[in-house]
Amino acid sequence: MENQFPEIVAAQSQLMAHHCAEAGFNGKAVGYRLKSGQQAVARSAMTEAVAQLQKGLELLANMPEESRPVQHELDLQIALGRALMAARGYSAPVVADTLVRARALAERFDRPDRLVPLLYSQWGFHMVRSEHELAVSLAEQMEKFGETRKDQVALLLGHYIHGASCYFRGEFVTARALLELCDGLRDPAARAICAAIAVADPYAASLGHLALTLALLGHIDQGRARVDEALSEARGLDHPFTVAFVLSKVCAVEAAAGLPHDARRHAEELVALSNEHGFPLWLGLGLLQHGRSLTALGQAQDGLAMLARGLSVLRGAGAVVHTPRALCFLAEAHAKVGHLQEGQNCLVEAAQLIETTHERSGEVELHRLRGDMMIARGDQAAAEQNYHRALAVAERQSTKTLGLRAATSLARLWRDQGKCTEAHDLLALVYGSFTEGFDTPVLRDAKALLDRLA
Repeated sequence: MENQFPEIVAAQSQLMAHHCAEAGFNGKAVGYRLKSGQQAVARSAMTEAVAQLQKGLELLANMPEESRPVQHELDLQIALGRALMAARGYSAPVVADTLVRARALAERFDRPDRLVPLLYSQWGFHMVRSEHELAVSLAEQMEKFGETRKDQVALLLGHYIHGASCYFRGEFVTARALLELCDGLRDPAARAICAAIAVADPYAASLGHLALTLALLGHIDQGRARVDEALSEARGLDHPFTVAFVLSKVCAVEAAAGLPHDARRHAEELVALSNEHGFPLWLGLGLLQHGRSLTALGQAQDGLAMLARGLSVLRGAGAVVHTPRALCFLAEAHAKVGHLQEGQNCLVEAAQLIETTHERSGEVELHRLRGDMMIARGDQAAAEQNYHRALAVAERQSTKTLGLRAATSLARLWRDQGKCTEAHDLLALVYGSFTEGFDTPVLRDAKALLDRLA
């Protein structure tokens, strides 16, 4: 078959692995299992990939240690870690075990060339567990590796994962600077290398992170343009996992701009895609974005049920990342249906997580929603205090879009207290700092209030 039917060999590695194993050619069978698993990862067939790679490792385990192909064993563990991240969730315990074994093999056999995929996978594991300081450390190791060895792809990947970590930490200006360095990841040669390292295409993923970062910094039109580009890139790759990754960013950008109808449509697509292919992390995020959009559209009761399910799926996948924001979404829905104590409890938990994990990307919204909750309880002084905290955090993080939401809330409170001049001056200052995005609801709502105050 290898000599006479090379097209079958290339397309059906699983078949070749079976024949080689039956013939007792275990070393060759392991190679075909590895190739079959890698091909399955490339087309987002993650459950199949896990099965093929585990069969390869089982074959290895039954071979005498002196005859085991070390390179295959290491590559099988690396590929299995990637496949398990998608199929079981980035931070599942089995992922950690696989990555530990792979790292030990790389160090045992002195294979620094395998350090990049391992660093990348370890970063993903710790990032999804919201161990952001450790994730940043791994990103910096990747950048240093790229600089020292003059490995441009490793350097670009390091910039991408460093930028993503800075986003979660609320360091949006630094995140933008790092993510804007990643344009070289679109090069076909770089993409070919990344296909053996990352689960989602890093170029499309970096564009998605950059889009959301830009939107939060106040560059809403640029953010929407970048996320459209990211989604086009992902769809063009015909890679469902990358499409799911980017759809999660599309929803977040649309929510930031105040476009719940669009966010709902894309969240529904994300949920359907995740269910079809078995992506637990993206399923949880899709349900959360769907619930959030329902709440914004006035369907808070339905939104509440969807959000509770999404948070359960997210936690079931072993994820801690995004949980503070998810709890804020849940708190908002609870408040809208009159469950003030339940909403308050969600915000308390979110605040504890923010302090424990330093995941500060949703900190402005936490304080703003606390203010809304205090108004519902009739405590205007506490509400004002929380709105001021939200504005202070927004200024520190340079997130003008979230700052505008907080300023709008405080301006409404002051208007109701008869302090229309102070309300107008505050809102005019924040609104006046924008240079784009004036057709989006988040800015239109602020402008309408500003005009009434004038």
